[in-house]
Amino acid sequence: TYICFDGHTDMNYYLLMKAWKDNENQEFNFSNAHDINSANDSSQEESIKRQLRERFANSKLLVVLIGEKTKYLTKFVKWEMEVALRLDLPIIGVNLNKAKGRDDLCPPTIRDELAIYVPFGQKIIAHAIDNWPASHAKHKAEGKTGAYHYPDSVYQSLGLTA
Repeated sequence: TYICFDGHTDMNYYLLMKAWKDNENQEFNFSNAHDINSANDSSQEESIKRQLRERFANSKLLVVLIGEKTKYLTKFVKWEMEVALRLDLPIIGVNLNKAKGRDDLCPPTIRDELAIYVPFGQKIIAHAIDNWPASHAKHKAEGKTGAYHYPDSVYQSLGLTA
């Protein structure tokens, strides 16, 4: 799983996801491409992108943490979404504002692409990670595109308020 986010303003959400994963009492797991290698050379954009491409080579899913500024980020975040689209990776848009579907904060790069949108929360993100790749493949095979969201019944089945 490759997690794409605004490292300046949304790092706390990413760190919370890592804490969920590391807590043995929680049922939340993902293999994070950001942990495969470290991009230490922050002075060279191409060096960073080369390392990010290596991470993508080990990824089967893109999770985009969508915050207030995500849609304005063009240097790395937009590039990461473009790479995921070229690789035909399933995309999960996680709305940090808790919206259950695509909203105005959605980055234009993925706005019209096949993706599912969920609010930030452990159970619904875990559900999407476990289930969206198969749904993505099915929808892709049927030639479908655009934004998807889970019905209230999925949230209820997870014990979440609809």
